[in-house]
Amino acid sequence: MEKGKKKSKKQRKLLLAILMLLLTGGVLASTSYAWFTANKIVTVSTLNVNVAATNGLQISVDGLDWKAIVTNEDILKTIGSDSSYSTNKNQLPINAGDVDGKYLSPVSTVGEVDENGLMKMFLGSLDTDESGTTYELTAVADPEAQGTEGHYVAFDLFFQVQERTQIYLTHNSNVTGDATADKGIQNAARVAFINEGAVDINSSKDAIQGKITANASSIIWEPNADVHTSTGKTNAETAYGLTTQLTGAAPLAYVGVKAPIIEPVAVNSKDEAYFSPVTPTLQTNQTGIDENNYKEIFILEAGITKMRIYMWIEGQDVDCESWASGGKLDFNLQFSSNKDSAGTPGEITEP
Repeated sequence: MEKGKKKSKKQRKLLLAILMLLLTGGVLASTSYAWFTANKIVTVSTLNVNVAATNGLQISVDGLDWKAIVTNEDILKTIGSDSSYSTNKNQLPINAGDVDGKYLSPVSTVGEVDENGLMKMFLGSLDTDESGTTYELTAVADPEAQGTEGHYVAFDLFFQVQERTQIYLTHNSNVTGDATADKGIQNAARVAFINEGAVDINSSKDAIQGKITANASSIIWEPNADVHTSTGKTNAETAYGLTTQLTGAAPLAYVGVKAPIIEPVAVNSKDEAYFSPVTPTLQTNQTGIDENNYKEIFILEAGITKMRIYMWIEGQDVDCESWASGGKLDFNLQFSSNKDSAGTPGEITEP
């Protein structure tokens, strides 16, 4: 009889151990973190880039052929040795059929620019530690290369103006997701602008296209800064200890990756060797930019200015989580020299 009781106790202990293991696994599986769990899911399956200029502004993808609207197709024409701007590092990841997440995958940056005028980007990967209970992050440098692969968008856009001009983002500038299957990935989107400098309008092709500014300052725009998905809200609270709400939220503070992370660190780490706080230059709400109050974004000097533009999914954003994977993203930029839709002339505002 005593032997039977001992056996029963052992069985109960084993059952409890199994239940605890299953419970731990269930909690881990339902917990949401930034960077997409294990980073194995394609983030965006359809990507559209649309750039427009109004009020006499002229834009170009090569500094030679000027127009008012630039799309995916125009950027793709610059990719290749036979283009009119073959020396660029324009990266537009729309390589259809790729299974490794080529469209857009989470990357992170603090906006630091290197000696070649390129922004330092880092590709993160999230996985569990040996115990299987804690998520850890590693990251590698992820520089762009000319082509249709990569994990984020990067391209040069040239502006031509006759005099020093304040430039605004209009109410037609936004980042949107798939309205029919809104996954909220647009809430983690970012856009950055790097002014590589201006040259005279009569400058040579090499001078126009070769213009760079080493270690320049970047301008980071965070659209949809006041909204989160329910999973992103939970992610903020459980992983990062940040209290927020679904709509009308104050922008959340976050730290971007600034250096490669070889040895895994906790996903919510703020180790200053790898992370730095990021304060976007411009943050706008889901409702977008008011047509009566366009947003100042940068100043153009007289001549032709080379502006490098980045578009990416910020891995350190709380809405960059597994349930948001898939769908599509539209990056829409419209520039104006007027400060509202009524055509009110803008005035130079020094930074």
